[in-house]
Amino acid sequence: MAGTETFDYVIVGAGSAGCVLAARLSEDAGVRVLLLEAGEADDADEIAIPAAFSSLFKTRWDWNYETVEQKQLDGRRAYWPRMKALGGCSSMNAMIYIRGNRLDYDGWRDEYGASGWGYEEVLPYFVRAESNTRFGQPLHGTSGPLHVEDRRFTHELTRSWVDSAVAWGWKRTDDFNGAEQEGAGLYQVTCKNGRRWSVADGYLRPALDRPNLTVRTDAQVSAVRFDGTRAIGVSYRKDGQEHTVHAEREIVLSGGAVNSPQLLMLSGVGAAAQLREFGIDVVADLPGVGQNLQDHPIAPMLWYTKGTSDIAEFSTPGRLAQWRLFGRGPLASNIGEGGAFFPSRGGLAAPDLQVHVAPTGFYDNGLREPVGRMFTAGATLLAPASRGSIRLRSADPSWHPEIDANYYDDPSDLDAIVAGTAALLEIARQAPLKDMLDRPFLPASTSGITEAELAEHVRNWTQTLYHPVGTCAMGAGESAVVDPELRVRGVEGLRVVDASVMPTVTRGNTNAPTVMIAEKAADLLLGRPAPKEVA
Repeated sequence: MAGTETFDYVIVGAGSAGCVLAARLSEDAGVRVLLLEAGEADDADEIAIPAAFSSLFKTRWDWNYETVEQKQLDGRRAYWPRMKALGGCSSMNAMIYIRGNRLDYDGWRDEYGASGWGYEEVLPYFVRAESNTRFGQPLHGTSGPLHVEDRRFTHELTRSWVDSAVAWGWKRTDDFNGAEQEGAGLYQVTCKNGRRWSVADGYLRPALDRPNLTVRTDAQVSAVRFDGTRAIGVSYRKDGQEHTVHAEREIVLSGGAVNSPQLLMLSGVGAAAQLREFGIDVVADLPGVGQNLQDHPIAPMLWYTKGTSDIAEFSTPGRLAQWRLFGRGPLASNIGEGGAFFPSRGGLAAPDLQVHVAPTGFYDNGLREPVGRMFTAGATLLAPASRGSIRLRSADPSWHPEIDANYYDDPSDLDAIVAGTAALLEIARQAPLKDMLDRPFLPASTSGITEAELAEHVRNWTQTLYHPVGTCAMGAGESAVVDPELRVRGVEGLRVVDASVMPTVTRGNTNAPTVMIAEKAADLLLGRPAPKEVA
């Protein structure tokens, strides 16, 4: 590639994984790193305000994806927001810090052949990344780039829900990332002094003055370039022109569970038959690319409230001034303030359901106008048996791919989330929460509701919890896309580092695991030994 710019590493995507990699790789002054991001700088006011995250949906900051019609959702298409800016979805998410369950990582190792990814092996990377204001070693870090704190505002409805969940029989927990995950409590968040603390804030911004790190925004990568089966560069479009850069060492795709498999397929890595349909030359026949898609579906239930406030009514100039000056007040809420982890039935080795509760009416991704003071509680399926896919719709990189979440294709998934929804109805009948709830809104009536009616409610109102993973799964089997060192099979010089490499989705919100994956990947890329124990 004579005449083109040359770097040691080219990273595609400045999301949660890409920012970590850019910061860690560029710590070596002798390594030249280029980070390419299709979106813009993360300078919108709404990014920093925790309570404002859903106001970014369907704006220029959003990839604005949509699934194909979902047969188990009565033919509905599901909207999938994904952030298009520095920080990726860590600049748009609800900031809940959850690592997942020990069994998730041991399962990656034992069931999928992802050697080196068991819980004891990944825990030091979680600790390295974290700066927790309340918890410390051995399970938590206190000096990492990712700031984690107790939220500076928690609504009385959320505290009442936790009390009612405990009254119903669940144990109370103050650390979902501690020795045990199960229980009900308040979530910690990736915030600093009441303001969102994205991965761009924690990792990328402190590294921007390094002369060996180049960051380019508004640069959408169209293809990885190969010499035979070796990845040697990428082409991207910026300012209306096509550019090509060369990578001396490796190219890393960090676009996430939608963009990374799409770019692999556009570049000739994927199921050969599908690639030929679009006239794409096959570099490596890798049928697993785009398969194994998993997500966490959530089915919200809403009630009108009485004798209390709704957090939506606090979007006032005075409250904004309070947040700007002190990082406190209702705008410091992440909306999904509390919840729980629990099993849908007896005999499970780990929770398969999570609850998110909000002191407002949050449904249809928060895109509906409030019609009164409300409270929301949603059961979330953590360990779906169903699998979906990402497929190309065109060889044009500007086209969105076909996304099929395949929600509830396996009947056991619907059974589990219906059981979770039924549990939430019981909790709503416990004090102190019951005294703050007026009447149901979704569903409109819960008196004598049947299991079949709950199932129909779930089908009507299920939405994504914004956790797609698995489409470039790692492992040792033939269906794996990357090996345990995250190298793309069948080619050289190319890795994938993001949530798409998870063989199975973790039990909980997926941002912290994505940061962990990138921390470990940086050691793999630089040939550094893995930490043997938590320091």
